[in-house]
Amino acid sequence: MDPMRNIVVVDAPSNLGLRPPAPGTVPGCYKLAGALREQRIVQRLGALEGGVVVPPRYDRGDWQEGDGVFNAAALAAYTRRLADRVEHHVRAGDFPVVLGGDCSIQLGASLALRRLGRYGLVAVDASPDFRHPGNSDRIGAAGGEEVALATGRGQEDLTDLEGLKPYLRDEDVRFFGIRDAFRDDEDCRELAALKVPVVTVGDLREWGADALARAAAQSFAFPGLAGFWVHLDADVLDPGVMPAVDSPDADGLQPGELVDLLRPLLSSPLCVGFNVTIYDPDLDPDGTAGALLTDIVVNAFARS
Repeated sequence: MDPMRNIVVVDAPSNLGLRPPAPGTVPGCYKLAGALREQRIVQRLGALEGGVVVPPRYDRGDWQEGDGVFNAAALAAYTRRLADRVEHHVRAGDFPVVLGGDCSIQLGASLALRRLGRYGLVAVDASPDFRHPGNSDRIGAAGGEEVALATGRGQEDLTDLEGLKPYLRDEDVRFFGIRDAFRDDEDCRELAALKVPVVTVGDLREWGADALARAAAQSFAFPGLAGFWVHLDADVLDPGVMPAVDSPDADGLQPGELVDLLRPLLSSPLCVGFNVTIYDPDLDPDGTAGALLTDIVVNAFARS
C-alpha cells in the first residue's frame, strides 16, 4: 500500500450470507465491526471514518433447501450499495478497510472493482467458499459461496448484477490458508482442475508465508490487471486462538503466521483494499478473540 493513501474504515455489518446458528436466531457476525471499533481499530490504523453501509433485515421468509441462495434479493441490493461505497473510495485513491459481516460482503468489493476494470482477489480463508450448483446440492448460504458467485457460478440475480458477470476471472483468484484436510474436497479438486492456486496451511509452513505472499502480489503485476483485493475470513486462524467463528476447523494458522502472510499483500502497491469477516462477538463473551483479531490487522498494516 502506498503510504500516501488514506486508510478508510467502512462497516459492512451484514449477516445475510450465513445460516441461523439456532432456530429463531440470527448469526452474530454483524457485530464484528462494533467489536473491532471497541478495540480502537480506526485510531490504531490511523484511519479515516468511512461510516456504515446498513444491511437489510435478516429474514429468510419461507425459504427451504433447494430454493437457491436465501436472502438473495436483500444480498443483491446490499452488494450494489456496498459496491457504491467501495468504488467511491478506490476512485478517490483511498484504501478501504471493510469490517464485516459474513463473507458475502466480498461480493460488494468484487462488483465495485469490476465496474472499474479487471482486478484480482486474494482470499485468506479456511475453506475456499466455492460451493455452487455444479458441485453441491446444499446451496443457500452465500457466505460459503461468494467466490463461486463472483466468478459467475450460480443464480443470475447474484452473479450478473449490472450485466457485469463475472466480477472475477478464475485466473485472477488466489486462495491462502485452506485447511490441508480440505484438499481432497470436491471444491478444492475443482479449483485444482481450473488451475486456481490453493495454498494450504501446510504449504505456508513449508514455503514460508512471507515469500508466498510476495510471489502472489507479484503475480498480479501484468498489463490489463489493475490490482487486487484481500479478503480475510477469521476462521483461517486456528480455533485455539480464534474459536469465535461459525465453523471452527482444526489445524489453522497461528497469529504470527497470519501477520506474515498479510503484511506483504497489504503493503503491495497493487493492493487496493481489504475486508475482515466472520468473527462473531456472540461467541467471544470476554472479547479476547476480538482483541487478537484487531491486533493482527493493525500489525499487518504496520511498516515492517
